[in-house]
Amino acid sequence: MRKSIVFKLFLLTSGLCAFVIASLFVGQTVFFKQFYVHQKVESVESALHTASQDDWNNAGDARTAFRNEQQFYQKYNTWITELDAAGNLKYTSDFETEVRLENSADASALSGQTITIQLYTVMNVEDLSADNPLRDFIFVNPGERIAIEGVLIDNRLFPQRIGRNASNLREENRLENGQLVRKEYEVVPRFKSPTEYRERYPSGLVYGTVVQVRTPEGADQPRYTNHLFLERVKAFQADLLYGDFSGKTDIISDYEENNVPYKIFVKRLTDRTGNTEYLFAMTSLQPVNEAAGVMRHYYGYIVLGSFLLVLLVSFYYARRIARPMLRMNEATQRMANLDFSVRIPIATEDEIGNLSRSINELSGLLHDHIVRLEQDIEQEKRLEQTRKEFIAGVSHELKTPLSVIESCLYILKDKPESEKRAYYFAAMEDEVKKMNLLITDMLELAKYESGTYKMEMTPFRIDAVLERVCAKLAPDIADKRLQLHIHFVPVEIEANLLRIEQVVVNFMTNAIRYTPEGENIFVTTVEEPETVKVNIENKGAHIPDEQMEKIWDRFYRIEHSRHRSTGGTGLGLAISKQILELHEARYGATNTEDGVLFYFELNKKRKA
Repeated sequence: MRKSIVFKLFLLTSGLCAFVIASLFVGQTVFFKQFYVHQKVESVESALHTASQDDWNNAGDARTAFRNEQQFYQKYNTWITELDAAGNLKYTSDFETEVRLENSADASALSGQTITIQLYTVMNVEDLSADNPLRDFIFVNPGERIAIEGVLIDNRLFPQRIGRNASNLREENRLENGQLVRKEYEVVPRFKSPTEYRERYPSGLVYGTVVQVRTPEGADQPRYTNHLFLERVKAFQADLLYGDFSGKTDIISDYEENNVPYKIFVKRLTDRTGNTEYLFAMTSLQPVNEAAGVMRHYYGYIVLGSFLLVLLVSFYYARRIARPMLRMNEATQRMANLDFSVRIPIATEDEIGNLSRSINELSGLLHDHIVRLEQDIEQEKRLEQTRKEFIAGVSHELKTPLSVIESCLYILKDKPESEKRAYYFAAMEDEVKKMNLLITDMLELAKYESGTYKMEMTPFRIDAVLERVCAKLAPDIADKRLQLHIHFVPVEIEANLLRIEQVVVNFMTNAIRYTPEGENIFVTTVEEPETVKVNIENKGAHIPDEQMEKIWDRFYRIEHSRHRSTGGTGLGLAISKQILELHEARYGATNTEDGVLFYFELNKKRKA
């Protein structure tokens, strides 16, 4: 007959511990939690009221504002900052950039103006560290030209994405206000059509030149290194700009992150000039230091009772549990030395006996896994051959631009006063840009092929993505006098929006590149019961059948010359393949009667 060790211990300990445990949990779950939350909210509200009455918030500069915010946090364990009427952070001169805008049809009222962009809203201060390998890709220096995409509200541009040019505003090496971008996708479905939304909230793509960049240097400490707090500030600004917060009354809201609850406070103020501003504060409801201080005396009784209980049962534990534990410890040490021949004798039918049986089973499983590991090592050798082929391809791709640059340098060295001096410099600059694009694509492809990248899935409208990409590529389509035909079904899918948009851009760019002038491109969606299929078909050209399976390989181009001037970097379809496989999506390419069809399928949003 099986005798449970849990039952044996229960008879000894249940009577002594029941009252203590019940009192502890009743006090914590019923009374203490509610009392703590109530006291915390009242304390922060009182502190905000006091701050709004003082000249505390009129700091005047970033260093003073940072000192005031730190003092407030140290006193009330609450993060706080001051926002202007548009929800922008005040006193951010320690981390911002000035950009002189060029003439733009999207934002004609801003043409020629110099605007200030708070870098806290589009990047993290940590990204400026010297050991960040992508630092040069995500940050710009004075004198460089950048592209800015944002929403225009009251003739004021609120940046959503910033990049070196318009083509990389959807790629990894760009700056982005994620909260404002997500808010846009949340607001668009509220309107009958994207056109109606654009009339209410026009967007703009402008270009400008960086005039000045200010970053924390030396002893200056950046103000906002708490990314959670900064993200909530940006989320509040997005709500404010899109009218989801009236701003007429103070609010207190709840927020939870990683199972930790927070309280968010927004207090409306009026500054000395009569303009509206806000105090934005955020506090955790589970600060360890405060909880430990309140519960210290309460836990004293628990410690005393537990100590007496340990004295009573320790002898029993030593006799009935320690002995078999020692045998199990010896067995596991031998397993750690890869000796899986040991077997623990099973003398009882209680939990100790079950544990001994489980260790014996584990020993057998580990032996099997080691055999499988040896097989994986053999597979790794085969993968090494694939890596060598990849390196050979990269070497081939970099050889041509390096040869061009070397030739230009020899010519300039021999003939420094040549009339084609500007031509040679332009040729070298063009090759450097191509190498930069190639390296960026290689890094992105390596990230997807690493096996550790995880796609974050969110619901969004696939037809809105397709319309946006078609509008962005309209100039390229017009340059080749191509006819674009579209037919979209309004369907909401579950996928990674940015990566799927990247796939669509790659497929569309590929179609535009290989379609003869004057021909047609068809972009359509087909709704299935559980999926939606996206078709991109270009007319007037075919892919040879023997090359159809090779187009997804890295560095492969249909032209036998493998020249990058007509075939991009040769990594677009390889990147698209990895993205779609991470989505577990069906995809492919096939020759039609008079063209080529690229397609992929994505799962529709699950109904709640």
